[in-house]
Amino acid sequence: MTRDKQKRPALHINMPSLQSYLQELFGSGVKLLQAGEMDSAGNQGMKEFGYGKPVHIRFEQDGRQKQVVLSTMRGDKYGHQFYWDRAAILIFQYTAGAKMEKHVRPLGLGYVDEQDNMVPVIQPREFFILHEMVQGYDYFRDLERVRKNGLSRDDTDRTMHFARWLSRVHNNKKDDPDLYLRRIRNLIGASECIFGLVDAYPCPYDLFSPEKFQALECRLVSWRWKLRRYTHRLTSVHGDFHPWNVLVQPDGDFRVLDRSRGEWGEPADDICTMTSNYLLYSLCTSGRLQGDFELLYRTLWDTYLEITHDREMLEVAAPFYVFRGLVIASPQWYPGHPVEVRKKLFRFMENVLEEDEFDYTRINKYLE
Repeated sequence: MTRDKQKRPALHINMPSLQSYLQELFGSGVKLLQAGEMDSAGNQGMKEFGYGKPVHIRFEQDGRQKQVVLSTMRGDKYGHQFYWDRAAILIFQYTAGAKMEKHVRPLGLGYVDEQDNMVPVIQPREFFILHEMVQGYDYFRDLERVRKNGLSRDDTDRTMHFARWLSRVHNNKKDDPDLYLRRIRNLIGASECIFGLVDAYPCPYDLFSPEKFQALECRLVSWRWKLRRYTHRLTSVHGDFHPWNVLVQPDGDFRVLDRSRGEWGEPADDICTMTSNYLLYSLCTSGRLQGDFELLYRTLWDTYLEITHDREMLEVAAPFYVFRGLVIASPQWYPGHPVEVRKKLFRFMENVLEEDEFDYTRINKYLE
């Protein structure tokens, strides 16, 4: 077991880097004259807590002196733990501030790289990412094949590999209770997670009334408070480990895609995500978890628990199954499901929240 103890060095903005940034932003005729932290003590009234210290900058351009203010953000427990959190806030300020009457005019946007160089981002419209090309096919194609033709030995072996890989990923622990609470808060309330998914359903929805959605949400708030006792479980996770984010390679190995919900979280998230898809495929095939898909489901759970001995996961799994249940029951994401499949998924979501510990060996009872 390892502990994450790496600390990033404090942000350091040096004068040569600042000079280069200003020249890239305003032109080569810029000469930096002075830069220093603005004295905010006593100047914010009753407000004693701020997110960053602004820097007052004086420079000369074409013989005229100008003044600007450079602002950064510091990490904290209010959803700003990572630099991409802070980047989102600053990008919003840059774009939205320019559109408001009487708002101070934003002049530049940029980032500080690993060498403390200040790099301008000029007139951004959208961001992109470039990654390597990997040969392979989406893992869901294996599940489609299993549904039609049955299991092969490779299928169970691959599921065992998933469990072993997840056990290694989850072995990296982090002592940060605030970050665990944030991940649970996001699970319940984020736009991509439970509350956001509920809002994306038609309202009213024929198969699950607004009153039932409200009751589901209220039950989840109780679970949020239960999970406050489990902050010691924070580990490295994938966060979106489902069959469409796994590439099976020609040699039978696999690679994963789209780790997009953060580095740290509750390990039950990864297990519930993949096993809920085994449940889905089995429901669409036979109306319950049985046969080939039950074998894959049990292989993942049994192998993982045999390696990790993490029986405590069963005490926290239920809300993560609700999250994934809302995804796979969604008429927007999965428009082709039979009505009975959706009804059983909703019964599963309701029933799984009623027990303090998830009984993975008797999952079909939650469908009744």
